[in-house]
This record gives sequence, C-alpha cells and structure tokens, in this order.
Amino acid sequence: MAIRDWPAEERPREKLLQRGAAALSDAELLAIFLRTGLPGMSAVELARSLLADFGSLKTLMQAPLPRFCEGKGLGMAKYVQLQAVMELSQRCLQQSLQHEAVFTEPSLVKRYLSQQLARESREVFQVLYLDNQHRLLKSEPLFYGTIDASPVYPRVVVQQALKYNAAALILAHNHPSGVAEPSQADRSITSRIQQALQLVDIRVLDHLVVGDGEVVSFAERGWI
Repeated sequence: MAIRDWPAEERPREKLLQRGAAALSDAELLAIFLRTGLPGMSAVELARSLLADFGSLKTLMQAPLPRFCEGKGLGMAKYVQLQAVMELSQRCLQQSLQHEAVFTEPSLVKRYLSQQLARESREVFQVLYLDNQHRLLKSEPLFYGTIDASPVYPRVVVQQALKYNAAALILAHNHPSGVAEPSQADRSITSRIQQALQLVDIRVLDHLVVGDGEVVSFAERGWI
C-alpha cells in the first residue's frame, strides 16, 4: 500500500506536522528525506531496508560517498543533500552559541560538539573560545591524532586563546572507540592547560569528551 493510502495520522509528513519531528521513528524521518520509495516499496519500507543495510542511522549519515551510493535508492544527489542538511544544522547551532551565554544552554553545546566530533574516525581536540559573557567567538579543531591518541600542547592553546582575545575556553575531544569515559591522560592534560591559562587570566569552563551517543562533562563531575 502506498503511503498516500495510509491513515493520515500514520503518514510521516502528517505525523510530523501534528506531533513534531521528535515523535517520528528513524525510518519515518529518513523516509521524509528520501521523499519517494522504489517500485513495490514505499519510502518508509525503503528507509527500513537502508537502516538494516547500514546498521544504524548514524552509520548511514556518516558513510563516505562510495558506501553511501551503494544503498538502494541513494546516490550522489542524496549524498550532497544530506551533507548540506547536516552543515545547516551545524551552522544553526553555532550561531545560537554566538548569541547566547553557553552555560545557559549546556545541552546546546553538547549537541554542537557531538555533531562535530562524533563523525570523526580519529581523535580530534577542539577548543571553543568565549568572550567575557561566555558567548562563542570561535570554534577550532587544534590537534589531530591517531584512532586513540591526540598530541595536545598547552602553549598552542594559550597562543590561540590570546589570538582570539578569549576570556574563557571550553575544551573538547572525541573518543573514536565510542566510549566517552575520560582517561587519566585526559584529566592530566586538562590540568596542564588550566595551569598555563591561569598565567594569562583565562578560565577553562569545561572539558567535554564525546563518545558514541554520550558526552561526559568535567564540570558536571566536579573536576573543573
């Protein structure tokens, strides 16, 4: 049965309009993105097939172009469209952080960093530079490492903080393993960066570790 023949409350578009996007399943959201199915397969059935093929929505959305195009009903045009949607979401979050004190919206900061770092297959150390009202001045990846390590140099963090005239920083990095639990090395480098920044009167407000579906905050654990 074609989706247009479904009861109105079960059609993904109508359901989204009535109940909001959060009420939809992964397959229903993906079906809206796909717009059409294949002969003998509705958009929702195609979406379910793709999720089974890729293993998860995250794997599909993060798939490189060649793998993405292997999916039924997908291709370069859909890949470009998806990348544009994800970039729009990133820019929207970034603009929100530029106009709001980041600590009034901690969930927004976590979402922003999750979108940026969770897709990385190697470890990335990122810094958010904030003004004296804790609004975002600049978000910048500083160091890149292997799949499980990233060399971090406190003096470079200090140099960049002074360059952007930052009053405070939020540190962040990802764990490609997917496990967000901070290591002792994470705590050690955070302490070293804090000590270096104290000399120029710049505060570290938090250090966030991004895993697979989880973000651990040093501030929330009382470590900062």
